Amino acid sequence: MVAYKSPDFNERTALARAAREKALDQLRSRPAPDEALLAERRAARIAREEAAEEKRRAKRLAEEQAREARRAEAALADDPKTHAAPVPRNEAELKIARDARYAARKNRKG
Repeated sequence: MVAYKSPDFNERTALARAAREKALDQLRSRPAPDEALLAERRAARIAREEAAEEKRRAKRLAEEQAREARRAEAALADDPKTHAAPVPRNEAELKIARDARYAARKNRKG
């Protein structure tokens, strides 16, 4: 039985060169891409990019509208004129307000 003999440096470089040449030959032998197919892919890519840009624009607009709505809501909350219930001032008004809260709670509980 013959023992395994590892290849020396010259054999390894020759094998690497042959493999590189084979890979380059395969790459060169590929057919050229079809121009119609390339144009179709390009058009599809442009359509995808435009759709994505439109989606980003719509998202930005929705975020801006939400931000404006929050600002308007905060402005209304800070405005003392928008508070609905007047603050009771004397003891009789306090008692009436307390009795109304108790009655509402009793009606909620059943």
